[in-house]
Amino acid sequence: MAKQIVEMEIESAKMELPDVKTLKLKWPEGYDPEFKTGQFITVYWPDAPAYKRAYSLSSCALDRGSFEVTVKRDGKMGTRIVDWAKEGDKMIVIPPVGKFLPVLEPGKHLICIAGGSGVTPFRGFAREATRRELDTRITVLYSVRTTNDIIFNEEFRELAQQNQNFEFLVTCTRLHEQDQWTGRRGRIDTTWINEHIVDLANTVFYACGPTELVDATEHLVVAEMGVPKAQMKTEKWG
Repeated sequence: MAKQIVEMEIESAKMELPDVKTLKLKWPEGYDPEFKTGQFITVYWPDAPAYKRAYSLSSCALDRGSFEVTVKRDGKMGTRIVDWAKEGDKMIVIPPVGKFLPVLEPGKHLICIAGGSGVTPFRGFAREATRRELDTRITVLYSVRTTNDIIFNEEFRELAQQNQNFEFLVTCTRLHEQDQWTGRRGRIDTTWINEHIVDLANTVFYACGPTELVDATEHLVVAEMGVPKAQMKTEKWG
């Protein structure tokens, strides 16, 4: 059956960082799609139907009544959204698709590796697992340039407080030596990943973000660590 393409009103437009904005797109009356956490929607402006862009949902399948996407100022679409999109504007939405889905099963451990705005789908993973009170372990390993680039920092910390099976860890790659950050510094490597593996056979690895980071992560996990490719899921953002 063909996907129902609909016009949605922007219910809210929240600046997460100076260059990152979350749009909450309100479902029209009678719209009640079936979809899964981790999927993406494709959006476009009514006045520019030829220019479409896909964004991972930063909300989860339990969030009914709206879709949320979190967008970085990048390219024509990202720039227009971050700089100009506001409450009350309308966008055309192609419903969710995609296979970057969390394996929310008992005994599973999801190690989710992200760079920049690649962390946004993992907010949905953590939200669903927390609300459903699942015993699935989720560990987010997040690489950012500086402490000013952490998206959803407060919400991830709150989810970690609510859910003992969820852990949110950040590494910074471009801090000055005198910076007061007491957390990890440097790029994601096999040593850091290995520190969080408890039962390799029941671990599923996820990597999301820029192509360079995702390719490097896949090389670390599959080529260097010897993890079967079937235990690795990736989502590249150009």
